Amino acid sequence: MAYEDSLAALADLTRRKVFEAVASAPRAVGALAEELPVSRPAVSQHLKVLSDAGLVLCRVEGTRRIYAARPEGLAELRAWLDRYWTNVLQNFASEIDDNGEGQND
Repeated sequence: MAYEDSLAALADLTRRKVFEAVASAPRAVGALAEELPVSRPAVSQHLKVLSDAGLVLCRVEGTRRIYAARPEGLAELRAWLDRYWTNVLQNFASEIDDNGEGQND
């Protein structure tokens, strides 16, 4: 799964709320629908998109499907963000060093 898939899946506000809910604790579709202002079919559709993006996994317990955040699901997105964050911090440090040299004279 690519970071683009994660970004696209999490772009929707309701889908982010579904993801945040299952990231805090595994839940069944019905429990998610009770917590969110969307129907069970809508929750199922959001979970399908999150699953296709590799962000959630599903386990079957009897007749229920329990969804949880997939621990490695955000790894590519995090690596992509970390790469840019590292560059930003390095550029910031360089800018401070460059501007600070003339002030000590």
